[in-house]
Amino acid sequence: MSNQIDQPFFSNKNLSWLLIIGVILVGANLRVPLTSAGALVSFIRDDFGISNALAGVITTLPLIAFALLSPFAPKIANKIGMERTIAISLILLIAGILIRSASGIGLLFTGTLLVGLAIAIGNVLIPGIIKMNFPYKIGLMTGLYAIVMNVFGALGSGLSIPIATSGNLGWRGSLVIWGGLAFITLIIWLPQLAKKYGAKKKINNQQIGGLLRSPLAWKITVFMGAQSLIFYTLITWLPTILMANGYDIHLAGWGVFIFQFASIPFTFIIPVIADKMKNQVMIALISSGLIFTGIAGLLAGFSELSILWIIMLGIGNGSAFSLSMMFFTLRTKDGYEAAELSGMAQSFGYLLAALGPVMVGGLQDMTGSWTLPLILLACVSVLMLIMGIASGKNKQISGNV
Repeated sequence: MSNQIDQPFFSNKNLSWLLIIGVILVGANLRVPLTSAGALVSFIRDDFGISNALAGVITTLPLIAFALLSPFAPKIANKIGMERTIAISLILLIAGILIRSASGIGLLFTGTLLVGLAIAIGNVLIPGIIKMNFPYKIGLMTGLYAIVMNVFGALGSGLSIPIATSGNLGWRGSLVIWGGLAFITLIIWLPQLAKKYGAKKKINNQQIGGLLRSPLAWKITVFMGAQSLIFYTLITWLPTILMANGYDIHLAGWGVFIFQFASIPFTFIIPVIADKMKNQVMIALISSGLIFTGIAGLLAGFSELSILWIIMLGIGNGSAFSLSMMFFTLRTKDGYEAAELSGMAQSFGYLLAALGPVMVGGLQDMTGSWTLPLILLACVSVLMLIMGIASGKNKQISGNV
């Protein structure tokens, strides 16, 4: 495979430190606006006097925006270039953060929608940017991008409440502070707009239709969708599941923290390893197997081993997420095809992610137990395993239509 050729890191004249830093900083902005708002939902709910259901829209609205915009992000990039599209997304992100921090519940939801649209663009295009500009270091750059995204996502969860409660900042001030990160990223990214390597490329409807007809593209899409559904469902319901298994509310809250942090090293390690392998079947097998085992452990109800199950779930999810990012680049011929596949997979994936917590919560309401919801998640992990093994074989989309 071309990405496996031994080349100096800066052999390509298109590479620059500003681009490397820019890609990493864009990654830093792709979760922290969501996790910071999620941590502050109770503050926002109490301030506006809204119901829990309406407050939940704050976290589900961006996921819906991801699903709606993801297929169109590559088409926008095809018209004006990937670098310009990323810059526009950063401007939208800054505007969304400022608007949702202003007065009025209408502005809160408007700003939240803008944040979701902005993040959708970055989610979709960064794999294409990496494929196009770092062809010999795809694994390293994907790993750096993924680990920074997860670290800042965790920081958003952990620091937003202390920031909000320190001094007179409140939840609005806490959200605005994270907007400063987006502003810094925009400044660092601006030089990319002057470079010629981001020139747009013509992509006809036949090529796009070919992607939709590709069995491999759909296998990757289902793999990403299953991983996203499991991740966002666990982020939402894991504390409640742990409390049902005998944990008190404080320890249950730490469960989500452990779940996220257990994944962080593997979001970096897995892309580097995957990039050096002839195929990625074994990674798909292990990551899906860890998720299945973790869910089965929670289902068995061995509360004394819950931390072990959570760590397995974190490692499995982090590995599967990074592997899906690698599929976008390893299974495509160029940056624009990578962006098209990324848009297709993430649209479906985030639609499932938005539905997953609702379906699982509904099943629990109907049965009064977490048994059936966990069985459902275990079945999803089996589907993920099957699709991951199929996606892990050494093939490309262009030859698999």
